[in-house]
Amino acid sequence: MSQQGQWQIAGSAPEVYERELVPAVFGVWAPILVELAQPRPSERVLDVACGTGVVARIAATRVGPSGTVVGIDLNPGMLSVARSVVSPDSRSGGQLQWQEASADKLPFPDASFNVVYCQLGLQFFADRPAALAEMRRVLGTEGRLALMVWRGIHESPGFAVLADALQRHVSQAAAAIMRAPFGLSNAAELEALVRAADFHDVAIQQRSGTVRFPSVERFVLSYVAGSPLAGPVSQADDAARAALITDVRNALGKFTSNDELAFPIAAHLLSATV
Repeated sequence: MSQQGQWQIAGSAPEVYERELVPAVFGVWAPILVELAQPRPSERVLDVACGTGVVARIAATRVGPSGTVVGIDLNPGMLSVARSVVSPDSRSGGQLQWQEASADKLPFPDASFNVVYCQLGLQFFADRPAALAEMRRVLGTEGRLALMVWRGIHESPGFAVLADALQRHVSQAAAAIMRAPFGLSNAAELEALVRAADFHDVAIQQRSGTVRFPSVERFVLSYVAGSPLAGPVSQADDAARAALITDVRNALGKFTSNDELAFPIAAHLLSATV
């Protein structure tokens, strides 16, 4: 296959995100995060920066048909994919709603939810205090917050290697995009942000997991195609993109077997109450 053909991944970035990245990177964490706030039947749940909706769909099964889950995201493409995904448990779950909105200007009345989730979104928000203040505002009495952010990129060798290779072969900007998801890795900073928003009973668990792809090539191609990296990498020439994959393959040899690439990743899981 030509270099150009190799980089043609079917589907839009949100479609690739749901098809490739949710199973490999994000999906395994979703039930852990949902359980952290222990949603109950009939409750109202908000999923902030919901992406393609993996957390929202699991929460809907917990609140049951008398409950409601609202997923908000700024990316209309992510919401379009979220609406298209049919969960096997959709008939027994709560009502799912999807809405385009900003985390720092939530379009909901005060005290309108019992639970707020945010999986891997807080680190990207331009105004983190404002977003957390909004999450606090929309939670009612006995409301619960559960959020997740990655720990340091040095604890996830696959992404650290990819960031370094992007810097060498694509651009500093591309490397910065790869490092951004790990930009809120300090537990003390995270706790201080949440407490400053008037949350209480703040607790942070440190958990480790595994990222799994069928191969190094699939990891690089899928992550690029399903993320903001698609733009800068598409502007690189064939030689640079070939070198990118070669460098990542060579550096991750010890994490590769005959049938998959598997490398560790670590997260902070935070719970709090109003």
